[in-house]
Amino acid sequence: MQQIVNFIYKNSNKLLFLLLLGISLFLTVQSHSYHRSKVVSSANFLTGGVYESLNNVNEYFDLKDHNEQLAAENAKLRSLLLTIADSTVIHRADSIKGVSRTNIIVSKVIHNSYNVFENYLTINSGTNDGVQPDMGVVNSQGIVGIVDKVSKNYATVISVLNIKSQINAKIKKSNHFGTLNWNGKSTGFVQLIDVPRLAAIRKGDTIVTGGQSIIFPENIGIGTIDKIYIDSETNYYTINVKLFNDMTNLGHVYIIKRKDRDEILNLENATKGE
Repeated sequence: MQQIVNFIYKNSNKLLFLLLLGISLFLTVQSHSYHRSKVVSSANFLTGGVYESLNNVNEYFDLKDHNEQLAAENAKLRSLLLTIADSTVIHRADSIKGVSRTNIIVSKVIHNSYNVFENYLTINSGTNDGVQPDMGVVNSQGIVGIVDKVSKNYATVISVLNIKSQINAKIKKSNHFGTLNWNGKSTGFVQLIDVPRLAAIRKGDTIVTGGQSIIFPENIGIGTIDKIYIDSETNYYTINVKLFNDMTNLGHVYIIKRKDRDEILNLENATKGE
């Protein structure tokens, strides 16, 4: 203890200088958007590299699970092909409405948080791969989240397990819409709120993405209805949705850019400007 005190005493001027330098840098970053964006981009690059190295080690030990997931996905795709009347016909790759082959970017989750209220993922694709903020992220099971910050080689994704996440969703069989968010409790469930009471719903019904989003195409799977409540304040339904995805175990993901997103945004901005 005495050695620590002596070290601080001998180097008090240097330590004071470093403290003041740190405070000044912090204030500069906080008060200037340009500096803040550069710091965020650099942080994404550094943490992304660390996360990717750790993920490579973990992935080696999880190869069996990944192979089983790929086999299950291939079986699902094969079953879809077998249901086609003429399986010799070559069909278009854009089976998801609003998406074509050039609009899908394959990436991998290299870091995943799910034990706090504002959970984020880190993926190993960035601007060099065509990734931009506000792109939707899905996998073979359903939605994962929305791209937030992007650097050259990495990006962070706002998980559906984030209390600030809000996604347009609907009941598949009735097309009644609501807002999908998370109450911060269970990693296996999210909530669909503001669903009108006239909607005919029951446990087990499928919840999918709605058609009012410019981020996700319509009818991407989310989960199934587990419980139904009536909000005493709004008199609307609040639905507990059991996720198709296991958000604690994510591997490869697909980043989606809507073909019509820019056109819609430009039109809406022009309308607002009138």
